[in-house]
Amino acid sequence: MIHKYYVNTSAQPTGEHELHREGCPYLVLINEAIFLGEFSSCADALVVAQRLYSNVDGCYHCCRECHTK
Repeated sequence: MIHKYYVNTSAQPTGEHELHREGCPYLVLINEAIFLGEFSSCADALVVAQRLYSNVDGCYHCCRECHTK
């Protein structure tokens, strides 16, 4: 299934930028996010997000399979 993915422009207190899938309740709390595109997995979206930010982690709630920290 294809989903739209976003990365927040502000880093978390721990330094990483979070990757979110459209529809995530935590995405609506973010003031600024960059639309990355539509992907079949968060792993593909993570690659694109890492071109923008070196430290990216998947959201625990919507991208758990890409959440490492």
